[in-house]
Amino acid sequence: MNKKLISLLGVIILLPVMIIYSATTGSIDVTSIELIKGLFTHANENVDIIKDLRFPRIIVSLIAGAALALSGVLLQAVMRNPLAEPGIIGVSSGAGFMSLLVITFFPSLFFYTPLFAFLGGAFAFLLVYVFSWKSGLNPLRMVLIGVAFNAVFTGLSELLSTQSPSSMSSSISVTTSTLTMKTWDDVEVIALYGSIGLILAFFLYAWCNHLALKDQTLINLGFPVNRARFIISAVAVLLASIATAVAGMFTFVGLLIPHIGRTLVGTDHKWLIPFSTLAGALLILTADTIGRTIMAPLEIPASIIMAIIGGPFLIFLLRKSDRIYGH
Repeated sequence: MNKKLISLLGVIILLPVMIIYSATTGSIDVTSIELIKGLFTHANENVDIIKDLRFPRIIVSLIAGAALALSGVLLQAVMRNPLAEPGIIGVSSGAGFMSLLVITFFPSLFFYTPLFAFLGGAFAFLLVYVFSWKSGLNPLRMVLIGVAFNAVFTGLSELLSTQSPSSMSSSISVTTSTLTMKTWDDVEVIALYGSIGLILAFFLYAWCNHLALKDQTLINLGFPVNRARFIISAVAVLLASIATAVAGMFTFVGLLIPHIGRTLVGTDHKWLIPFSTLAGALLILTADTIGRTIMAPLEIPASIIMAIIGGPFLIFLLRKSDRIYGH
């Protein structure tokens, strides 16, 4: 059995194990057998409480993690840059700002928040792309400009929340990513929009593989380079925006998972996309479970757990990869 298959099977096995552990661990503890029986018989009051309070945040964590990891894979394929990640280059903060804007001034449009978040993320990505262009795209310049726009949109979100006290709770839900108090309405929103993005991404693996070649080579082969980049970027922005709109701001997921995936299953996106989808779901669910159990009854936001993990990893990547600097 080869390394690719073992790695994929490993994450397939770990994911349901983590789901059961997360569902059965917390202020209300039940055994896995009690959980399974209670879901079918509805005779266990604790299981009913878990179903209403814990299951929505688990599902939101899974879909958000899958979406962010896959967004990172797609953006890195488009930019040929291992540091391209929606949380770093400003896509997530642009989507978060637009989400906060809609929630604050147009709360009746809650169900359409992901669509507005997509517009915010797309606008942020367009700004990064335009301002990074200078006789071609430089990977490091793109990341640095992305960081700058990330700071701008984050600042605008904080300004909006301070000027409108009624939006403070909405701001907290968008920026801290504690994933607390998620409801089945949140699940409905992220499942609907998220499934569209995830399904589309699975059909793009061949284009992602082609983009590893030089543009001139692809043009000579008759490959539609610009159209492929546009479509893949749109799907990546959609995925990141959906996750940000419902689950909140996460960074480094789209950086960590694709790098781990390339190490374990290689650079072929036929393997990398499904592995990253499952591993991203596992990572966010694990971060959220650790955050709510390690210092119970206090909760550490999952975004803080990810920052603690991802910050050192980013430094490691910067020191290791000469290609990032364009040498």
